[in-house]
Amino acid sequence: MTQTEKADITVVSEKGQVVIPKSIRKKLGLGPKTKLLIYGYQDAVIMKKLEVPDVTQELEALYKRVNKKITKHGELTNEEINEVIQDYRAKKTVPCEGR
Repeated sequence: MTQTEKADITVVSEKGQVVIPKSIRKKLGLGPKTKLLIYGYQDAVIMKKLEVPDVTQELEALYKRVNKKITKHGELTNEEINEVIQDYRAKKTVPCEGR
């Protein structure tokens, strides 16, 4: 939190629910069904927006690769399709620094 940000107060309901103030939801892009990681640390609760990849877009990209290979080489075997999938996954994987 920067020096110019003002703290808000919220109340925990009987069901354990809390309302995140609108200004914070807007600033962080939190809408309905947004997933949050929740951490308890000492006397604090920390919430972090969870970025979940769009599986539909990933599948469409993968299907395009498979269809491109089929167009070029004809029907593919299951083994060839698995190779395309593994290649796609390998290219998407970004090594983490410091590991």
